[in-house]
Amino acid sequence: MKPTPLRSAPEPSLPTGGTAVVQGPSQPAAVPVSTTFVNRRGFLAAGLATGAGCFGASVFREATAAAASADSSPAPGGTPAGNRFKLKYAPTFGMFEAHAGKDLFAQLRFMAEAGFSALLDGGFLRRPPELQARLSEEMERLGITLGGPYCSTTIGGQSLVAGTDHREAYAQYYREICEKLKRVNGKWFLVVPGELVKGLSMEQMTAHLIENLKAIMQAVEPTGCVLTLEPLNPRDHGGLFLTKIRQAMDICRAVGSPSCKIVNDLYHQQITEGDLIPNIQSAWDYIAHYHLGDSPGRNEPTTGEINYRSIFKFLHEQGFTGVLGMEHGKSRKGKEGELALLHAYRWCDAFDAPYKL
Repeated sequence: MKPTPLRSAPEPSLPTGGTAVVQGPSQPAAVPVSTTFVNRRGFLAAGLATGAGCFGASVFREATAAAASADSSPAPGGTPAGNRFKLKYAPTFGMFEAHAGKDLFAQLRFMAEAGFSALLDGGFLRRPPELQARLSEEMERLGITLGGPYCSTTIGGQSLVAGTDHREAYAQYYREICEKLKRVNGKWFLVVPGELVKGLSMEQMTAHLIENLKAIMQAVEPTGCVLTLEPLNPRDHGGLFLTKIRQAMDICRAVGSPSCKIVNDLYHQQITEGDLIPNIQSAWDYIAHYHLGDSPGRNEPTTGEINYRSIFKFLHEQGFTGVLGMEHGKSRKGKEGELALLHAYRWCDAFDAPYKL
């Protein structure tokens, strides 16, 4: 289902203040709130004053102290924090290591307690099979969905855009990827098609990719898994074939399979073409997965120019239920940086609560 047309509406004024913040504060929110408008510092205090469940007990104590030092004004009433986020934001292993330690299972439990319901682990299928199985079992227990692992490859020295000599070998490779994914309750996997090939036109490379993908879909589609093509920006990744959402959409349309979709990396697309929400709307039927990261800097939301609060609101209103991989760094180190990241996602996820300065 395509999203409803965009409606013209005044943008709310964005809060200011904080460290390395451009569009809004790295502060969490209790949702819903009882007041009509919420002061940004009071919003933070309300979210933390109602319970330790939001980030775990130790994180809660640190965040509460931070809130108290930031603003001594009374906090508006609210419901207990710590509910699941509205969307499936997917942290990566190591993102909360300062709080949860190096153990992967402890990190998963921390993510779940903090409100996350998905995981992005690009190398998940390269981990030992026994560990994959144990992690998958724990994720199922915690209600955590596996985001798309990275599964790009080159066979016989020929990428997916360079020719079609190895299309059957590619189909077999991705058939095996799907078998591995199914064993760990996975569904999506990510593919970058390849580099520009000297001597070939864009039309020739596009035709090669479509023919290869059609062969691959014969192996992938029966499994119910979904291959997602990722366009990357040419500034950070010069020389790649796939760079734009419209380009990826046209390829998916030509392939004509429900198992051939797009991962829309909003960091990359802000650099390449901007106009993020209209581009999401135009390619809605073909986008199965998102990657997140603010620009510039590729850190957590609220550290750059992308209005993630509005984007998350749009995705939620249009019924997106897939994974949004948190493929970014942190603007600060250690526990402070982890708290800033949690605050940023809580604030952006509170898009249905009006706010003012």
